[in-house]
Amino acid sequence: MTTTEPNRPATAPTVTAVIPTLNEADNLRWLLPRLTGVDEIVIVDGESTDGSAEIAAALRPDARIISQPPRGKGLALQAGFAAATGEVIVMLDADGSMDPAEIPSFVALVARGFDFVKGSRYACGGGSEDLTFLRRAGNRGLTALANTLYRTGWSDLCYGYVALRRSAVDTLRLRSTGFEIETEMCVNAVTTGLRIAEVASFEGNRLFGESHLNTWRDGWRVLKMMVGSRVRPVRAVRPVPSPVPAAAPVAVVSGEAVEPVGLPAAAGVAA
Repeated sequence: MTTTEPNRPATAPTVTAVIPTLNEADNLRWLLPRLTGVDEIVIVDGESTDGSAEIAAALRPDARIISQPPRGKGLALQAGFAAATGEVIVMLDADGSMDPAEIPSFVALVARGFDFVKGSRYACGGGSEDLTFLRRAGNRGLTALANTLYRTGWSDLCYGYVALRRSAVDTLRLRSTGFEIETEMCVNAVTTGLRIAEVASFEGNRLFGESHLNTWRDGWRVLKMMVGSRVRPVRAVRPVPSPVPAAAPVAVVSGEAVEPVGLPAAAGVAA
């Protein structure tokens, strides 16, 4: 089976990295010096008490730091998206588990015409050192349910390494306040007709500190959001402008396009 891809544009898009933080000072010392392949950095800090904002400002004086009460990852990301000015937004965690060296693989797919590019730990070339048995089982169950409800072919639903066209943010109409925003982005990308791709990604262990994720609480919130969005789906008010014709979604391994990943024709792509 042959994959038809959009052509790569002559000039690379500008890229903004959006990073929510809450007491991640030690991890930022590792992450920020390695975040070299972006044009803008937006850090949304949840009033950290460990000096995260000060460390970020010292390491990256070029970064824009937004401080707001610690009301959840979803609200932090929404604030970061609103502040971003790059043509492409890449969202990644501050805990050191997501390798910034992978950013070009995400951005390349957006540059080829896709609106929403999702990292996958289960795509060929991906993996994880961080998934416990319980989290792995929960992610597989939620992914299977999402694929049934939305007739999609996601391989990894609950993973927050994502790149998207900035012009698609308003189309997604995000409302989630917590970790469930990652799933809301996926299902709204489907129901609003965005052009979607998955790309292989490797998740390392959190470098320092404890995860803010609560498996049972946040898994329940993901489930409620997913079912609720199926009952009352978000629809695109108008199509997101795209510089190229529609094409089948692709998975990428080591920068090379392979067979379509089976995401839906309803998502604005040709099946």
